[in-house]
Amino acid sequence: MDLDSLAWLQSPPGQTLLAELVGREIADADVLGELTRLRRSYTPEQASAAVALALLRRRAAAKFPAAGRMFFTRESLEQASAAPVAAHRAVRMAPYGQVADLCCGVGGDALALADAGALVLAVDRDELRLALAAANAAALGLSERICFIPRDLLAEAPPLAEAIFCDPGRRAGGRRRFHVDEYEPPLAHILAWRTHTPALAVKLSPGVDVAELPGGEVELEFVSLNGELKEAALWCGPLAGTRRRATLLRHGVNGQIHTYTMVSNLPTSPSSLILPPSSFLYEPDPAVIRAGLVTDLAEQIGADQLDPHIAYLTSADRVATPFARVWPVISWQPFSLKRLRASLRELGGGPVTVKKRGSPLDTDALARQLSGGGPRPLVVVLTQHLDRPISIICGPPVVE
Repeated sequence: MDLDSLAWLQSPPGQTLLAELVGREIADADVLGELTRLRRSYTPEQASAAVALALLRRRAAAKFPAAGRMFFTRESLEQASAAPVAAHRAVRMAPYGQVADLCCGVGGDALALADAGALVLAVDRDELRLALAAANAAALGLSERICFIPRDLLAEAPPLAEAIFCDPGRRAGGRRRFHVDEYEPPLAHILAWRTHTPALAVKLSPGVDVAELPGGEVELEFVSLNGELKEAALWCGPLAGTRRRATLLRHGVNGQIHTYTMVSNLPTSPSSLILPPSSFLYEPDPAVIRAGLVTDLAEQIGADQLDPHIAYLTSADRVATPFARVWPVISWQPFSLKRLRASLRELGGGPVTVKKRGSPLDTDALARQLSGGGPRPLVVVLTQHLDRPISIICGPPVVE
């Protein structure tokens, strides 16, 4: 997509075509035929832009409830924050009144900030992305709360604001940038803005190497959505509320989002006893794991670790917690494929799900090998206890 295509898609003829495409279930295999059909009435550029956007809107529905009215490119959609994550962040930042959203992309965070009541300065050096963000603000009725500013933040300072949020580029030519000094702008460049705006938040890759991050007055937060790790954020200055935070966002009834937060202000986590599997096995949410709060969770629910290097917990009594999934333990043994098969047969095992932490085995292939003809669905967990491989046979996960 280019600026001319975007302008046409926003025009009445473009909107009419996009509305028509909503009713057509276009699969990847149908694209060529659809383009051929549309080129009888539209230019090749118009047809291509409309079909591409229609497909992107369907993909974007997983991130944005209003995706059907929004505008994207493939790469900008991939980097955009999911709406519930952006809304969670906006709650912390909107009280500052005026917030600069730097490297705003298609405007996901700017929209969330504006919707939360902030006045937003949306900045990007990419002319098309800034135009996409403006188009999205117009589509969602938020244009009056957002000012769009073209600016190269590597060459110019950010605009003055009470707080700054920055989502630096973490992709180039389809390749992910994993190190913070490869971000665009690099993290060190972004952190220098604290001299004039101490209230600064930076979106990071969820796989960021924590050793690359600065110490001092900062908070590191990891966020998951419906059990899937989505992103990390570095909160600086007055925005930092603790050292480490895990935030779990879950969709509830009627699309309502429930938020669960675990924090620690300690530089290191508490120690945990290392014990063999007991009656229940817990798998902490990935945000808890990445935030380094596994032993904090163990202390909270009275559980122990199976191994100092493995993020599984166990306890004799089940404690309900939103921060981990839990399975009832039937039995466990040192890993032996022959003995494991025999145990599953004795239990009347039927379909088997295999999970693992600290095991090199292929879970899908092993699940096919272990599944039997019995009536009982079972879960096999491959992991370690005191650095030795074990297998744990569990019942289906407990549903609260």
